[in-house]
Amino acid sequence: MTRAVLSLEKEFDILYVDDSSPDGTADVIRDLQKEYPGRIHLEVRKGKFGLGTAYIHGFKCSLEKEYEFIFEMDCDFSHNPDDLIRLYKACKEDGADVSIGSRYVKGGKITNWPMKRILMSYFASVYVRIILLIGIKDTTAGFKCYKSKVLKKINLDGVTFKGYAFQICMKYAAIKHGFKVKEVPITFIDREFGESKMSTGIFKEAFFGVWKMRGMDL
Repeated sequence: MTRAVLSLEKEFDILYVDDSSPDGTADVIRDLQKEYPGRIHLEVRKGKFGLGTAYIHGFKCSLEKEYEFIFEMDCDFSHNPDDLIRLYKACKEDGADVSIGSRYVKGGKITNWPMKRILMSYFASVYVRIILLIGIKDTTAGFKCYKSKVLKKINLDGVTFKGYAFQICMKYAAIKHGFKVKEVPITFIDREFGESKMSTGIFKEAFFGVWKMRGMDL
């Protein structure tokens, strides 16, 4: 993933947030930092605090470094690195404040997922749209580009969700603050290695969390 992103014609830097992974991830990244000096950043946290808190940590680090465009994506090639440029152009050239790599707008696709998982994801987005009254098709998408002004405006410390609810909440917060959100069709490819983080706890957090979001200070 590192080499794929850093070989794009548009120059991107990468920030990894590692929760003291026992598989030696941080050591591999440190070796890559020597290979690509100045373009790879690493934040190691002592303990596992959840995906949402890792994103918040990464956002704050990116704002401190004064990046104008800040992206989030999976590192297992479920998200195609080439699509980073399309998300960037949606914000830089097409007037979006937040661009989303969407599976459910026209042109978007999913490959390698069982039909049960596709239907659960799709109808979860329908549920979220009804409760929060937002027009986003892919509410749980985790492939996004933010203009820095969006992350500066959102109360990041108020977004306390850790799983899919985090992705929903960030989109909802952007819309509440009046920012323009644009969905860009992508092909989502299920991971070939590793395991999904989906669990009963994460599902419940998202299911009940959308009601909680309506009253949160975002």
